[in-house]
Amino acid sequence: MTIDIQKLRLEGIYPQRQKEFHMQRVKLAAGIISSDQALKVAQVAERYARGLVHLTTRGSIELHWLTLEDLAPVAVQLASVGLVNRGACGGAVRGVVCGSLSSSALPELEALARRIHRHFTGNPRFENLPKKFKVGIEADTASGRHLIQDVGLVCTGSAEGKNRFDVYCAGGLGREPQPGFLLAQGVAEESLLPLIETIARLYRENTPPPKRLKFLVRQIGEQAFRDMVFAQPGVLDELPIAPTLSASLVPAPQQELRLVARVFAGELSCHTLATLAGIARDYCGGMLMVTGDQNIEMHLVSGEDRTLALQLLGEAGFAAESARERVTFRVCPGNHECIMGLAPTREVAGELLDAMGPAAQALTWAISGCPNCCAQPQLSRAGVVANRLVKEEGSEERTPRYDLYQAGSAPFAEAVKQGLTREELVEAVRQLG
Repeated sequence: MTIDIQKLRLEGIYPQRQKEFHMQRVKLAAGIISSDQALKVAQVAERYARGLVHLTTRGSIELHWLTLEDLAPVAVQLASVGLVNRGACGGAVRGVVCGSLSSSALPELEALARRIHRHFTGNPRFENLPKKFKVGIEADTASGRHLIQDVGLVCTGSAEGKNRFDVYCAGGLGREPQPGFLLAQGVAEESLLPLIETIARLYRENTPPPKRLKFLVRQIGEQAFRDMVFAQPGVLDELPIAPTLSASLVPAPQQELRLVARVFAGELSCHTLATLAGIARDYCGGMLMVTGDQNIEMHLVSGEDRTLALQLLGEAGFAAESARERVTFRVCPGNHECIMGLAPTREVAGELLDAMGPAAQALTWAISGCPNCCAQPQLSRAGVVANRLVKEEGSEERTPRYDLYQAGSAPFAEAVKQGLTREELVEAVRQLG
């Protein structure tokens, strides 16, 4: 079989660090996956991916360790249960995320995420973008996730019978972090698709590859970009939203009916995923949600099932008995599998957890294995970035150096210690208490 792997990026496929293997990413609108779909992913992972799945900070699922020959059968099996890979990687509109899975507004936000997901997935007008284009939806601004999207939508309630959203634009992390700016306020939900289309088209027409939208805005300025957007014909056209019986798959959550399986480093065995799929099928309306913190959240249909469901969750390894199950710690694959990774993120995260006292454990954490910052360390109370490799004195070996971030008054957490060795990083975390 002869395949140009570069052309398969739009199918959610990237080469892995180990050259004979590949990663397959699966897009999930708002991170939502049915129990039947989750069970199929578990079966595929057991056969093709060494029995493991990786949950991402954008609510997607990754399967690693696929050979070239595995790619087609894996794609077919995922498609057989309606799972979509198209646009999960490459210069396309990526998976639409929702960081407000615990909000009472979830059903409406989820319905919007699925509508945007359907509109842009596989749409050839938006598959030749200079680089990735990310859309996120939030119930409020508390998490800061609206600031790292190319288009961030924040629900502001309803007016004149229409749901309204503030629209943030041109955010991103990586080597040049830039918080998104407020492009427009109070935009009607019916106008969001034309507005996002306009932004993506102008991005494609005015930005050289492989630059993100934030590059264009830095070049011309926020006001010039705003003027350019709203000078386009039809930018705020209102497209009617037809009623549907399947707009929302998950009910509005109640705190006492939430189940959360905290997954260390986003790495989950196929057998554990199958167990969670069974709990969701029997007690949670058949739906699971991959959160931005790389956990699995489910909402019970009935409070009467809570005790039994919690018992089953504990038996599956999620009894919140260890720091790995209590501390929010986002972790990218690092140099375990990723070509860009500089550090063994899962090992380092484990060492840091062992060094944490109560004060450090109370913080939210993230570690990124390279400056691309896929784990979103700048959105944590404390974060770690493997910034570079340094050749050790008297040796040819190169080892990672780490920057330690802490949140302050700025939109993003900032580096407070830089160039730390692994031992110095562990000691710095220990000193946090």
